[in-house]
Amino acid sequence: MNLIIFTFICPLIGFLLLATLRDKLSEKAAAIIGVGSMLLSAVAAAIASKAYLSNHAGELVHINLWTWLKVGEFAPNFGLAFDGLTLTMTGIITGVGFLIHLFASWYMRGEAGFARFFSYLNLFVASMLLLVQADNLLLLYLGWEGVGICSYLLIGFYYQNRANGRAAIKAFTVTRVGDVFLAIGLFLLFREFGTLNISEINARLPEVFSLNNPTAVLSAMMLVAGAWGKSAQIPLHTWLADAMAGPTPVSALIHAATMVTAGVYLIARMYPLFELTPSVLVYWVGGVGALSMLVAGFCALAQTDIKRVLAYSTMSQLGYMFIALGVGGWQLAIFHLMTHAFFKALLFLASGAVIISVHHEQNILKMGGLYKKIPLVFACFVVGGGALVALPFVTVGFYSKEAILWESYAAGFMTLFWAGVVGAFITSVYTFRLIWLTFFGEEKTHAEKLSGVSYWLPLVVLLVLSTGVGALITPPLDGVLPLGAGQLLELAGNAEAKHTAEYIAMAFMAAGLLVGIFLYAINGGRLVASFTNTKVGAAMTHWCHHGLGFDALYDFLFVKPFIMLTKALKKDPVDLLMGVFGVVALAANKLFAKTQTGLLRTHAISFGVGLALILILAMVMVG
Repeated sequence: MNLIIFTFICPLIGFLLLATLRDKLSEKAAAIIGVGSMLLSAVAAAIASKAYLSNHAGELVHINLWTWLKVGEFAPNFGLAFDGLTLTMTGIITGVGFLIHLFASWYMRGEAGFARFFSYLNLFVASMLLLVQADNLLLLYLGWEGVGICSYLLIGFYYQNRANGRAAIKAFTVTRVGDVFLAIGLFLLFREFGTLNISEINARLPEVFSLNNPTAVLSAMMLVAGAWGKSAQIPLHTWLADAMAGPTPVSALIHAATMVTAGVYLIARMYPLFELTPSVLVYWVGGVGALSMLVAGFCALAQTDIKRVLAYSTMSQLGYMFIALGVGGWQLAIFHLMTHAFFKALLFLASGAVIISVHHEQNILKMGGLYKKIPLVFACFVVGGGALVALPFVTVGFYSKEAILWESYAAGFMTLFWAGVVGAFITSVYTFRLIWLTFFGEEKTHAEKLSGVSYWLPLVVLLVLSTGVGALITPPLDGVLPLGAGQLLELAGNAEAKHTAEYIAMAFMAAGLLVGIFLYAINGGRLVASFTNTKVGAAMTHWCHHGLGFDALYDFLFVKPFIMLTKALKKDPVDLLMGVFGVVALAANKLFAKTQTGLLRTHAISFGVGLALILILAMVMVG
């Protein structure tokens, strides 16, 4: 089990080597260190997971390394905790992370800053592993902040372009808002429990808090607000689409294996707290997840950048995970997290291959006819897109998404169920649009054929995992996370309504595909074009293309007032106020200096006037 330590130490060592030697390393050496460290991490994770399942299945294994710091009674360990949830997350991060690193060694070939890129990538994975393996919330917060700074470095990797730098700052700033709320939540929990050890807090929660205790509610709200930032849920979602400024493997890593899954993991890990605050769970988690899913779906319909379509689809799928958490489907949220990692990594890496093939063009309206030139990438999009829309039985997405919708149905949260069903319809439309405009029709940009083991091997592995084969991987979550209402009904043999929920979901998914086929394959997009040329259509398209106006709203509410304030403070009003004393003294000096003429008569007059004033004052006082 001690091998689990090497899962984050290996990429950390890789980061240190690449960061210190990057100017001296060849591209090949940097790739060996970057990809090799991730391979070692994945192997260590596989061996540790096998040892856990063989000897400690269902247990919580603690690995205390050292006492991190000591302030009075507060002495958190730099320690790891390993159970079925940790095993699942570690497997996803190291396995999918390794495939992304391998693909990146092909994608980034010839780029300036090759070693710098892999140093950031290694640190990103190490931070995420520390986050999911931490046995206390303070160490988790260290990993949480680690993925935040790495996202800033990677999104702004091409910092020579000012827009990329702004996107990186935006991601860093927006997610920091959530981080502040999370920190407040940690302070509240420490005040009540005197510790930040996760297992101890979870065990003592029913003793310390009653149902809907105000402090428990506030703590849960703070943790959820932190999760909104990292997992890009409304209102802290605006950074996600702009994060596409980074290299495509970064997008794959952020959206599939690391950063955006942190919020889902945090809520699942602290589920006893949320079971005591059901209103927060339903509205702040499930309700916000449903709203985020629908908003992201409408935005994806109007995007023309291939990566931005996938970015909004990530926000939408995270919404499904939040719905699962909100209705008590803890295990299903993590299961969908795993399946989503497979097919979203596949789609992003495949989009990277498309971008390389068409000479770094990202506008799907300028593509077309690519299925003949890059058939493997086309197959990846078909399978990955099928998993995204939950194509029945043959794709991995079907098994996790339909389970979430059934859980919502079984738990009686019909509003969330119907929101998920409508989301499935919208997902089908924009996914078919993406694939059709990219791979069919007239070839608008000449495409080059692609080759290389580091190009096709990650795609093939992820393609297989995105089929029904991936659903055979069962996360060992029994005893770690409770079963949901739908799962309990299935165990009791009383799940007749499951097929009803599945048929409704599949009908809406199929309807979405039929609408997409009609609009783009049969009609050729003419109906869509005629609608967007109307005033209403143009307004709706513009609105959806720009994220339903959230950026404009935040610019009006926060950015412009802040800029006005900085301009007002530019000359430092406090300093100006302090300068008033000097101005007054100088003015007084100039005034009294004029009385010093050097003339005898002036002095005599001044003496006489002064003496007269003194006599008058004396007479007034005596009288």
